[in-house]
Amino acid sequence: MFTVAFLFPRNGTAQGMPVYDNTNFISLVKQLLESGKQTAEMIKSVKFLKDAKEAIEKVSSVVEQLNAVQEIAANNQRLINVMQNDLQDILNSPYIKPEEVTRVVESFDVIVQNSLDTVDFMGEILSSDNLKMSDAERAEVLKQKELESKQMVSNINSKTKRYKDIISFRKMQDKVNNRETDY
Repeated sequence: MFTVAFLFPRNGTAQGMPVYDNTNFISLVKQLLESGKQTAEMIKSVKFLKDAKEAIEKVSSVVEQLNAVQEIAANNQRLINVMQNDLQDILNSPYIKPEEVTRVVESFDVIVQNSLDTVDFMGEILSSDNLKMSDAERAEVLKQKELESKQMVSNINSKTKRYKDIISFRKMQDKVNNRETDY
């Protein structure tokens, strides 16, 4: 009885000592290690994705620059075609007066000179680091030059059309003025 009274006190409360289970402790440490490994892998993945994003942005910038350069080159080719074909036809037309030839040539010459300046500037931007431009800034400048090049093509087309319309009008006027009357 003494033992029972000693082990089960009447008014006392037993708080007991915490018992550590080695199995649970080892399992907890394993989980913490595994969680650390997963976190390290996630950090590596984030870094890889960040590097991949930067690489894609660089490639995208280079592609934008290349597209802008191709468009400028295509516009310059259109200009050359106009100069070789349409301008020669305009200048050789009997309906363009000799004093107008100089004005026609000068108006086209301004556009050609602007085109050549654009090509020189474009070469400077692409080949020189003296301007200290980032790829994005370089792409922006090339996009602006591409828009200017499109405007140049539009201007050359409108001038060509205007001169062809003048020739057509003068040709029609000549036919009306020099027609044979068979009344």
